[in-house]
Amino acid sequence: MKLENSMFPLTMAGRGQTVRLARITAGRKLTHRLTELGLTPGVKFEVLHDHGGPLLLAVRDSRLAIGRGMASQILVEMA
Repeated sequence: MKLENSMFPLTMAGRGQTVRLARITAGRKLTHRLTELGLTPGVKFEVLHDHGGPLLLAVRDSRLAIGRGMASQILVEMA
């Protein structure tokens, strides 16, 4: 039996951690917007900054700031 990786909200990822996007649990509009910004299922990215406010992410070849409310709706797994 193969065990699946545990999914957890992006807000629980620590600074310097590389994660893989598993699922976005937001509504259609926010999901579409995050997809436009490069957050698609399976993409690996790094949490660059997390000091209680917005999270700064390194996604593909860009930097992206995500508010904690949005980040709580993004489920990730260890990359």
